[in-house]
Amino acid sequence: MKVVLFCGGYGTRMRDGVTDVPKPMFRVGPRPLIWHVMRYYAHFGHTDFVLCLGYGAQYIKDFFLEYNETASNDFVLKGGEVELLGSDIQDWTITFVQTGEGSPIGERLRRVREHVEGEEMFLANYADVLTDLDLDAMVDDFAATDAVATLLAVTPQASFHCVDLAADGRVSSVTPLHEMPLWENGGFFVLRPEIFDYLPEGGDLMDDACAALAKEGRLLAHRHRGFWAPADTNKERSALERAYLAGDRPWALWEND
Repeated sequence: MKVVLFCGGYGTRMRDGVTDVPKPMFRVGPRPLIWHVMRYYAHFGHTDFVLCLGYGAQYIKDFFLEYNETASNDFVLKGGEVELLGSDIQDWTITFVQTGEGSPIGERLRRVREHVEGEEMFLANYADVLTDLDLDAMVDDFAATDAVATLLAVTPQASFHCVDLAADGRVSSVTPLHEMPLWENGGFFVLRPEIFDYLPEGGDLMDDACAALAKEGRLLAHRHRGFWAPADTNKERSALERAYLAGDRPWALWEND
């Protein structure tokens, strides 16, 4: 299946006042976030990517146009010639599409419609979250239904606590947010082409399309309690970087091949 990646946002919560690279290009280990997301999909056999570009598009284009396989693969150097002992992207197909500097997610998806024509289903992702989700299971569950879309549902990651309050302000219980019976959108989608019927011009994938589908009972959620980590802020990205350097990277399923 084709994989649509939304990688054109400004990433304002990740701006450090120094670099102006787009959020998917912030590095975790030797490679940017978007590479980790794409390697995850490639692990499950999905290597045909459509990149919805916007802010910082040239950074993403240059990364792949000047891709250096030796950064993450063993190789032999002999007589000045490099013989790779492995490859990351040799069998990938990547379509680069400019979808607007300030377009919402739904509009970005609308603008790549022609690139997923003929697909019975396709995948989509925000390109800034990592997980050890069994993608095959999510796809199989969705394929067995008539739903138009399914999203990954994860428990809240914030370290806040919820309190039960009586009318007089007395607290009767304190519960960590992640233990509450709550689920949030985890940023991984499986979609059928009918999704475009629910996307107005300039619309949003969640607020417009998914909200309408939910009312019709044609939106699914795939629950996942395993590893899931966003990289929406510098703090979150730094945590992933530390985990990577410590060898704790459960999202890197391809390393177990």
